[in-house]
Amino acid sequence: MEGMSRAGSGPSAPMPLSSAHATPGQPMLRWASRAKSIDGIAAELGRIWSSISLTAEGPDGDERRVAARSSVMNLVVIAGRGEIGERVAAIVEGLTGRHPSRTLIVTPADPDGPAWLDAQVQAHCVLPSDDAPETCSEMVYLTCGGESGQHLAGVVTPLLIHDLPVTVWWPGEPHFESRSARELLPVADRILVDGSGWSGDGLAGLVAMAALPDLYSLEVADFALLRQARWREAIASTFDRPALLPYLTHIDRIDVHYAATDGAPQMANVVRPMYHVAWLASRLAMSVVSPIRAGTEAWSGYDGLLRFGRRRVPVSLRPVESTSPRGTTLIVQLHATRAHSQLWVEVTAYADGVVVQASLDGEPMPERRFLAPRKREGDLLAETIETAGRDPISSEVLAMAARLVD
Repeated sequence: MEGMSRAGSGPSAPMPLSSAHATPGQPMLRWASRAKSIDGIAAELGRIWSSISLTAEGPDGDERRVAARSSVMNLVVIAGRGEIGERVAAIVEGLTGRHPSRTLIVTPADPDGPAWLDAQVQAHCVLPSDDAPETCSEMVYLTCGGESGQHLAGVVTPLLIHDLPVTVWWPGEPHFESRSARELLPVADRILVDGSGWSGDGLAGLVAMAALPDLYSLEVADFALLRQARWREAIASTFDRPALLPYLTHIDRIDVHYAATDGAPQMANVVRPMYHVAWLASRLAMSVVSPIRAGTEAWSGYDGLLRFGRRRVPVSLRPVESTSPRGTTLIVQLHATRAHSQLWVEVTAYADGVVVQASLDGEPMPERRFLAPRKREGDLLAETIETAGRDPISSEVLAMAARLVD
């Protein structure tokens, strides 16, 4: 592409910032250059906004602004592999007009070699409408090796816009105990993860993540928990029926079924099923009597015990052979007993919606269906930006999940 430098070359000439070929609502690459040092990256970022004219002649000969940096935050992405960085970059680019940011996509490489750094510096712009100025944000692809890759804070911190909040997005499996995490997280206001993709059952990582707010005074947002909003709304809706509301305080059993693979059910990540239990326990002020533990048999799943007032509430996470991705929640079941009456609730979810079935004393009630598509990563990223500092429920659920495990 014109304006891009070849690998190993110095900074390239800037791509002109102009709206001549811009399509309203469509992100467009307006600048691309390359640098081999922190100072070089900073210089290129400065050139984007200081070395070129950001105005153009309007249709009536008047001068109007066509581009402006409009970052609302710093987004630091720790991409363990190049393909992760490419996927994340596409998501961030799609949010340019909605939530512009200075984005640093960092990929450590070759930890045992000499220190080196290679960066691509870009500006992406969106034209909201034909007569509106473009809004632009910066994206830096950073690959660093040797000692540079071991001290990510030293690479990232000089490139942050210091009066804006810092969000660290760690797709893949984060290493909270690593030196990079210990150095980088103190400068962050929020960390984004997806616990559903962690190795093993994911529970050790969940406990470690629950300690981060106290260790680093930051917020934690887990996409695995955010995706369950549609489940939570459907479950809560069950008890908005006057006849069923009294049963809410009489729940005496919680069962969650999740997808597993024949031959290795114990290898399923159970962070998502665990979050369902943690949400119910935290909202209903339950306490943990016995933490959830794995059974001795391959298909026995996990069992624990909660206390709800004077009631003891057994909890189970059960693997079910399924073609769905391992660890995917398939069914959430609740049982409640009030006097001599019993309520069963079963909730299932599909790609585009959630279904709630309930029966009272064996008599089925009208089925409820909710149109609620499964959220994509871009939707979840936008949601975390929009709800910054306004999501106490997530922190309470995460804390309860850690108590359920630990």
